[in-house]
Amino acid sequence: MAALRTALGFTRVGFAEAVHGAARRHGLRSGVDKARVRKWEVNGVRPDAVSQTYIAEVLGIPADEVDPAAWPVWLPRVDRGVVPLGHANTVPALREALHTMDRRTLLSAIPGSALVVLAGSWAGTEPTALAAGPPAPGAAVGEDVVALLEETSARLNALATEQRQHIAPLYDAHLARVTDLIDEQRYSRPLGARLHKLAASLSQTVAWIRFDHGQHGAASRYWIAGLHNAHAGDDRDMGAALLSDLAYQASWRDDPATAAGILTKALRRTTHPAASSLLHLRLARAQAALGERRATLQALNAAERLLGAGDAGDVPAWCSWISTADLAVDSGRCLLDLGDTTQAHTLIAEGQALLPASRDKTRGIFLAYRAQGHLSRREPEAAAADALEALHLAERIGAPRCVQLVRDLAPAFTPYRAAEGVPELLHAVA
Repeated sequence: MAALRTALGFTRVGFAEAVHGAARRHGLRSGVDKARVRKWEVNGVRPDAVSQTYIAEVLGIPADEVDPAAWPVWLPRVDRGVVPLGHANTVPALREALHTMDRRTLLSAIPGSALVVLAGSWAGTEPTALAAGPPAPGAAVGEDVVALLEETSARLNALATEQRQHIAPLYDAHLARVTDLIDEQRYSRPLGARLHKLAASLSQTVAWIRFDHGQHGAASRYWIAGLHNAHAGDDRDMGAALLSDLAYQASWRDDPATAAGILTKALRRTTHPAASSLLHLRLARAQAALGERRATLQALNAAERLLGAGDAGDVPAWCSWISTADLAVDSGRCLLDLGDTTQAHTLIAEGQALLPASRDKTRGIFLAYRAQGHLSRREPEAAAADALEALHLAERIGAPRCVQLVRDLAPAFTPYRAAEGVPELLHAVA
């Protein structure tokens, strides 16, 4: 009970007040106070059945899942947080992430400092060699099985966002099966490396699905699990990708300092120019949010210089999508944060025009950025048109994160309620 309360950010007084609020919503009163909460936590006193239903409401648990006689078994668990980097922890990290599928696991936020430390650990250590001994007893996993898993994974990962929403549980099940095979250790060393790389790739995809649906705690843990397995498979660029995704999430959640800290360390060991280009672009976004103009422009120049450099035939799949459209829009978004609204608007519009038709989720995000650019130029009609298009597109393809991006813009439209298109947008958002 105490762990739950702390993870939710409640003091004992605050938790008692939340219980009072639950009672009031039912037209009743509760006598719970700070002392009563302490008795539940410290003295092992069992709350009465009515209080347990109020506690469940505070935690977001349906009343029919409450068993007063089973207190405290029905309470959600609190997760353990970051699993330290190391070959012995590759499976535990995957299990930790997979357990987030259980709605009874309450995910506490991972501190940004812990993520920066994790990035430093990754950048400063070499992967531990996989065991070279014979496979564990039992029928060994063969080449055909691993090839089939890789082919299935590639097909799943290639699906557009619009289609992934229909089969999201398949990604979880596929990763769970790969995790079990890794744990059983009935494979040769080369096949083991391929299974770890497969787990890393699948973890990244599942993390993005969770992130797009606002499940940030779960997304973080999948990216961390992927990092463990990319490290075990000696795939430096995939490891950099997963750290870059954690940094992107930090920027999205208004923590650019954490994002910059992660990316600075990740760039030390990134190898392919395309991968480095993407990481520099995301670093520029974090630095712009921090108001660091010179560092932002340096990172943007590095991203532009590295984009298209190197052998196009061996670009990692996870960053093969980055293009001049992304460079233009993200550069514009950086300039918007730095106050250069005119140039920012031009770049965002250029990037929008260059974006391939197949990348609808990105198009929705770009439209939201362009709407923000129009607002900064006091052009509410154009801003409303872009925001409404982004909203409808995101709802169609099942991208709640993009929907939220438009909703976050809504307050900026309130001074322009009389402008064309603004009432429609505000109604759609509401």
